[in-house]
Amino acid sequence: MKRLWESIQRGYLKVIEPVADYMVRRRVNPNTITTIGTLCSVAGGVVYATGHVRTAGWVLGLTALFDVLDGTVARRTGRSTVFGAFYDSTLDRVADGAVLGGIAIFYGTSTEYGSATMLAVSIAGIIGTFLVSYTRARAEALGIDAKVGMMQRPERVTLLSAPQAFFGLAFGGLVLAGIVVLLAVSAWTTAYQRIRFVYDATRQAGSGPLKSAASGEGSAGADDSSGKSQQSASRGSPDVSPHVISR
Repeated sequence: MKRLWESIQRGYLKVIEPVADYMVRRRVNPNTITTIGTLCSVAGGVVYATGHVRTAGWVLGLTALFDVLDGTVARRTGRSTVFGAFYDSTLDRVADGAVLGGIAIFYGTSTEYGSATMLAVSIAGIIGTFLVSYTRARAEALGIDAKVGMMQRPERVTLLSAPQAFFGLAFGGLVLAGIVVLLAVSAWTTAYQRIRFVYDATRQAGSGPLKSAASGEGSAGADDSSGKSQQSASRGSPDVSPHVISR
């Protein structure tokens, strides 16, 4: 599964390379790209809330483009900053909340597809998604790299865009419902895996007094995302592969 995802990432990066080249030549500010991407995510959440699920999927697919470009442009123009990583991670939380919040509104207001159960699952997904990010950020504040778990941000973005773009509310809305359930369950599972990872790491290290970092609220680049790899390394956070950050 991991190799398949990495192959998809490499192919996507080749496709968008001309766009990245153009933005580098124009010296576009990476934070501007991040802001536009977040606005697209918020727009996708609004479209979800109105019940136009297929359109929302395509809008979120566009968001993935900006998620990759901001880190790439920051690196290639020498504008990688600690604030850039912090800003990027903060707006990612806004984007996650907007999209899943839009889905929750859809299930809470739709006359045809409304469901109290799915509304509850959507809310659980929002909480779980935020926990995935927070557990890693808090672990990094303690000096532990908790980059573990089955569902990180690139996968979440893909699941919230591609299936909906092609299937919308097909099969009586079962595709969307299945994706939301999968995201909620996998988010809580990932949060548990990270908590367990930190528990094991602290036990192995002994139970001495907490360092000053323990009182902090976490690092900027935690759980970074769908196409921003080294953006985390180059914009201020310690992460992964050359373009895509794991959240």
